[in-house]
Amino acid sequence: MNARSTLFLLALALSGCSSMAPPLERPALPVATSFPEQPAGATGMAAVALPQWQTFFVDERLRQLITLALQNNRDLKLAVLNIEQARTQFDLRRADQFPTVNAGVTWARQPPTATTLASVYSAGVLVSAFELDLFGRVRSLADAALAQYLATEEARKAVQISLLATVANSYFALQGDEDLLRVTRQTLVTREDSYRLIKLRFDNGASSQMDLRQAESLLESARVTLAQATRQRALDENALVLLLGQALPPDPAGTSRPKHVAPSLRDSREGSFVEGRLPDLPVGLPSDVLLRRPDVRQAEQQLIAANASIGAARAAFFPRISLTGSLGSASTELDGLFSGGLNAWSFTPQLLQPIFDAGRNQSNLKLSELNRDIAVAQYERAIQSAFREVADALAGRATLGEQLRAQQAQLLAEQDRYLLAELRYRSGAASYLDALDAQRSLFAAQQALVQVQTQYLQNLVTLYRVLGGGWTASLPNS
Repeated sequence: MNARSTLFLLALALSGCSSMAPPLERPALPVATSFPEQPAGATGMAAVALPQWQTFFVDERLRQLITLALQNNRDLKLAVLNIEQARTQFDLRRADQFPTVNAGVTWARQPPTATTLASVYSAGVLVSAFELDLFGRVRSLADAALAQYLATEEARKAVQISLLATVANSYFALQGDEDLLRVTRQTLVTREDSYRLIKLRFDNGASSQMDLRQAESLLESARVTLAQATRQRALDENALVLLLGQALPPDPAGTSRPKHVAPSLRDSREGSFVEGRLPDLPVGLPSDVLLRRPDVRQAEQQLIAANASIGAARAAFFPRISLTGSLGSASTELDGLFSGGLNAWSFTPQLLQPIFDAGRNQSNLKLSELNRDIAVAQYERAIQSAFREVADALAGRATLGEQLRAQQAQLLAEQDRYLLAELRYRSGAASYLDALDAQRSLFAAQQALVQVQTQYLQNLVTLYRVLGGGWTASLPNS
């Protein structure tokens, strides 16, 4: 074989040929074209730009906690390591598309005649078993490895979005705990004052023992609630510490956050409550907005990888051509190897055509096709799950705002009722039972408002997450 033929084969090997993988056909969206619970007259927006998390979360304290979680969280670190692992596997597959050149020195003892032995020394460069990728087997494997690498990158984004949302929801839950503790302590002080008043009236014969026991029961009930709220706050703080990977840092100097529940009259619009905490998100979304979610993109890349694997399985039915060669110097004397040695070369092409493999290649092809079908089902399931999550979050936004307004109005009514009941009791126009009932109802309304306010904020965070917002191209200090 002359040099021109050798160069032609090498050029053919380096260029390769097209993959034998089937054309990738993404299934149609297995969901409705729009989400339920959309406002009347809303128009679809195919490209909605969601803010980055540094813009979406305006609370300085919350941004500090999120930054710490991105730096320390072990789940996110594991996702980053998985990316590096997949990238290395892709580099290995890509290296198979190029020949591996080694330098080698050999020594052989061989009989030049029937009665004597001679030594042969050789040195040079060697290319061993380089496969000519005529049918795209190696290229298909590299394409599959590339898609798996991209899938791990999308998985990292999904983990980061989930981490952001979990930290934010835990933070708002902790704020709700603190508000509930504040309300409970205020209620406990009020009930202690009421109990002392009833005890004084009982000692002077102005109240019955029934009134005294009812006041005592109400007081102990507030203490029970205080203990429960204190325990729940400790549990929520422990959960947040786990997400951060370290103890809670002190609040930034000068940071102040509005409290949820106000003891006096307040604006009944839920916008006044969420103002300065989270920005609003767009409405009228089409369902194809799901395609930008990292978990859906991850499923899509896994589908691409499974489809590329079919190409490698198909190519296994065709001949596999590999080249082995060497070029260097040979001599019977070691000191003359590099000075007076003879030029030595070898070129050994090899062609292997499968004839009988007990159905191994056919099974590999069938397995690859099944894996592709599984990847299609997983892709469709990811879209359906994403649709359900967005629909649930939109339903929450559509109802929690109205629930918040109604809960605030109920609290205002209970405040007025409590003041009137106390006034009527102190003036002797009503029994103490009416005052106790007003106290219980007011405390229940305050607790319910704290819960609804927390749910309102957490639902906005959830909607931000399920729409695919929150990831960044790089991690802090990564």
